[in-house]
Amino acid sequence: MADSALISTPFTAASTADDVLRGLDLTGVRAIVTGASSGIGTETARALTATGAEVTLAVRNTTAGDAAAGAIAKSTGGIRPLVARLDLAERGSVARFAGAWRGPLHLLINNAGVVTGGLERTREGWESQFATNHLGHFALAAGLHRALALGASERGGARIVSVSSTAHMRAGVDFDDLHFEHRGYDPQTAYAQSKTANSLFAVEATRRWVSEGIVANSVNPGGVATGLQRNFTPRQRQSLDAAEAAGVFTYKTVAQGAATSIVAAVHPAFAHSGGHYLDDAQEAYTVPNDADLAQHPHGVKEWALDPALAERLWTVSARLLRA
Repeated sequence: MADSALISTPFTAASTADDVLRGLDLTGVRAIVTGASSGIGTETARALTATGAEVTLAVRNTTAGDAAAGAIAKSTGGIRPLVARLDLAERGSVARFAGAWRGPLHLLINNAGVVTGGLERTREGWESQFATNHLGHFALAAGLHRALALGASERGGARIVSVSSTAHMRAGVDFDDLHFEHRGYDPQTAYAQSKTANSLFAVEATRRWVSEGIVANSVNPGGVATGLQRNFTPRQRQSLDAAEAAGVFTYKTVAQGAATSIVAAVHPAFAHSGGHYLDDAQEAYTVPNDADLAQHPHGVKEWALDPALAERLWTVSARLLRA
């Protein structure tokens, strides 16, 4: 189901973040990376910092964030990223973070994510994976919209990178029961819904903001062993092991996992083109909603790129956050 119109790059599944950034100078670029206290987030922030960008680690645990910033400084000859607290599951925290930002923003990498082993809810009663992975990042981007527009005006464009997952292929967004108030709870389905939402956000953010020079793309980092799996249930671990055995994915290093985010963040092909889903550093091909994940591990389902669903999700999300 390959499409010759898909955007391609010279990078592959084996490429690292440093490979993508080699030869680039990002001096003057201001970037935010959420969930940057560990894993792919830390590596993404390190690679950007090493290339001259001014990076802010947006983290829930600032002690862990400070440790990550210190480690990055050691690897970059003393260049230390900034650290700021951000709890994506807490509306007040997101508002404070966005409200405290001053000046332009050129790059927002919505990397943070949670996986729960059972049903958890925020104080609003929202299902926590959807609330954190999607609604928190949605509110953050909206709160930083003017900063991104200023950044786009200053440098000829601003970008948002929305970290999705192959998991999106397991479920679309259930608009009739976003927060599992009526259906039985399955943490894998909930995570999948949130990852589909991450992709749909990129589609609608681009439609709304591209005229201001802001584009958004979603990425699948691939299988990387990080702290994200710490809350996996035995069933979730079994499902992951089965997917690996079936060849759905091969584990990557953290440096390889960060590469696709960096491609979306800096590659010229995505400077003014958004609403795409990237996998292994390439724009992924689209597959029907009933496609088998095992047969199309590097595809993106139609429900994750549907413009009508993207617009609906934006409207619903904005309404929830205003309530």
